[in-house]
Amino acid sequence: MKISQASGNVSTVSDSSTQKQEIEDLKDSQIIYLKSTDCAIKSQVCLSGLTSYRVGGTAEWYVAPRNLEALQSSIEYAKEQGWNVTILGAGSNLLVSDRGLPGLVISTRHLRHSYFDSQTGQLTVAAGESIPNLAWEAAKSGWQGLEWAVGIPGTVGGAVVMNAGAHHSCIADILVNAQVLLPDGTLETLTPDQIGYGYRTSSLQGHESFTDKPGQCIVTQATFQLQPDTDPARVLQVTKEHKKHRLNTQPYNFPSCGSVFRNPKPYAAGWLIEQTGLKGHQIGGAQVALLHANFIVNRGGAKANDIFCLIRHIQEQVQQHWSICLEPEVKMIGEFQMAG
Repeated sequence: MKISQASGNVSTVSDSSTQKQEIEDLKDSQIIYLKSTDCAIKSQVCLSGLTSYRVGGTAEWYVAPRNLEALQSSIEYAKEQGWNVTILGAGSNLLVSDRGLPGLVISTRHLRHSYFDSQTGQLTVAAGESIPNLAWEAAKSGWQGLEWAVGIPGTVGGAVVMNAGAHHSCIADILVNAQVLLPDGTLETLTPDQIGYGYRTSSLQGHESFTDKPGQCIVTQATFQLQPDTDPARVLQVTKEHKKHRLNTQPYNFPSCGSVFRNPKPYAAGWLIEQTGLKGHQIGGAQVALLHANFIVNRGGAKANDIFCLIRHIQEQVQQHWSICLEPEVKMIGEFQMAG
């Protein structure tokens, strides 16, 4: 079974045996009920409403488990069927093909929990928790350390995997450890050094291996080091300032995935794109945002392939003008095809 790491991940998993299932045939789809769980695996579920771009085809099979046993049962059932598994959190930082995704898509947005230890200042949260919501809650409580994250879309799991960051701060700065589910089904706690963080990247993305077990790992929860007993009014003020800055400098009036490309230091990707004359350039319903050139927005009716073709066009033009290869920050999953 191949596991694709998307913008979110999973919560803690406990041991469970494979369950029998019941299958209900509907007019155009099927629902598979896994016994002893509240888990319903549905066929042919549209994914466009589950991504921040509001594009994408259907999942061959889809499930949104509400507890840990259902999550594990879903993964075990996919294993038995030989299905690929794609983990989907908030659907941000993600471009899903118009052709959809084969196998099983597991949405983890319902798997949430958080615990703050006032003695140590450590915040432990499940991978399905919303990063912006977490930043606001921390600020209101006077817990310093997450102010920068208030404008970052997505879940904790996705943020840990990609080392999300803003305002000169990032996940690696505050991460104590991350719990991951290994390919063999066991859980392991990893430190930032073991995760191998770099700029908007980590070994959790599957490019490197830090264990002797083949396959990718799935983040289940993370523990962050915050500073408690800070004046809530001051933390809240800084958080509001960061949010205001993002609203003033980034397009929030149309669907997008956030920043499309990693910044090729010492340059900013948005500056390179703008200087290449591509701000406002449009393919189908996809447009290089007028407010910030490192954003591609869905102006309405865009297809995933429009966005894909625009990404490739930007890369070609920047390469031609600057001899710099822009590396996408957005994760593209499924099959795409260049126009022409």
